[in-house]
Amino acid sequence: MFRQVVRQVFSQVFSHVRTFALAAIAAASLLGAGSAQAAFPERPITLIVPWAAGGGTDAVARQIANMLERDLKQPVNVVNRTGGSGVVGHQAIATAAPDGYTFGLITLEINLMHWAGLTDLTFEKYTPLALVNQDPAAIHVKADAPYKNVKELFAHIKANPNKVVASGTGQGGSWHVALAGLMQADGVSPGSIRWVPSTGAATALTDLAAGGVDFVACSMPEAEALIKAGRIRSLVFFSPTRAPNFPDVPTTEEATGHKVHKGVWRGFAAPKGLPKEIAAQYETAIKKAWDSAEFKEFMNRRGFDMIYLDSAKFGEFMKVDNEDNGKALKSLGLAK
Repeated sequence: MFRQVVRQVFSQVFSHVRTFALAAIAAASLLGAGSAQAAFPERPITLIVPWAAGGGTDAVARQIANMLERDLKQPVNVVNRTGGSGVVGHQAIATAAPDGYTFGLITLEINLMHWAGLTDLTFEKYTPLALVNQDPAAIHVKADAPYKNVKELFAHIKANPNKVVASGTGQGGSWHVALAGLMQADGVSPGSIRWVPSTGAATALTDLAAGGVDFVACSMPEAEALIKAGRIRSLVFFSPTRAPNFPDVPTTEEATGHKVHKGVWRGFAAPKGLPKEIAAQYETAIKKAWDSAEFKEFMNRRGFDMIYLDSAKFGEFMKVDNEDNGKALKSLGLAK
């Protein structure tokens, strides 16, 4: 009888100990899972840039990468994946594993390439993180041009179809599309000018100053040297607010009544399907870097305009931008 009672007691004690041990193991597992999740990142991160080293997009990416390294306590390695007019790098970002260890700095071209038939890749293939920069377009003419404002230039184009010559980028490039959007909004056919493709704004501006073209569409920073030299002047700035360095140049709304705010932009994005908690961590870190005096000084020194949109607003921005670019490229006969 005594032995039976002892066995029962030991059996009950063992049962309680076993239950407690299982509970402790389960709790430890949950804590371990939480710790692993909170530990992101645990290894180096790759930041893909779809454009060549040394350019503006590369410079912005490297500046942010340096600042994220300090915040995330892991190396952020910038990798330039060039080729295919931006397709190669944008594709590499979209097709990477959505685990947070690969993200990229995407650009306006993601909303141009598929319209041109270069790829089926669109902005919808990404998890937007933050828009950090947009350089609005502007229209520039020779200093002695007869047009006092952009309305007079557009009236001259209407009166002289296919005679006015413009440049600024390649056919269907960023500045060409921005110009087409404003012309279309103001009732001027984008196809009524002769667009001379150029290798970049610098080449086009040199042609403008020499009298080889009638006007150029490009950013204000790109034209700054010739403006300050008194060789060219700007008629309109494609932004909701005037440029701080050029306060005398009216915005599109002031000059035409149209809210056409177009230009080149850069924003951070990750592959579609990135876990929400990791996306939020990136968004917080990027905003912290963007808000810093260090980043502001870098952007001002480079002449880049600062704009910030969070993940949700960046996604909405890309949707509208994509639709606008489609309309512009169709008006130019360049959409596939």
